[in-house]
Amino acid sequence: MDPVAAKWIGAGLAAIGMGIAAVGVGAIFGNFLSGALRNPSAADGQFGRAFIGAALAEGLGIFAFLVALILLFVK
Repeated sequence: MDPVAAKWIGAGLAAIGMGIAAVGVGAIFGNFLSGALRNPSAADGQFGRAFIGAALAEGLGIFAFLVALILLFVK
């Protein structure tokens, strides 16, 4: 296999993590909204935890993007 082609394939596979991070953020806020509608009095206490979870999921997505860029542009 050509090394340039392998580099592009590896970057594409690393970029899949960005989409998975978006799915994770959607799941976090979807489950938070579901729980908040079931028990509105507890929603205020869990709102900060939902943002922490979303920030961690987005951080993993950004890390996947960084790995894809490193695979493409570093020799």
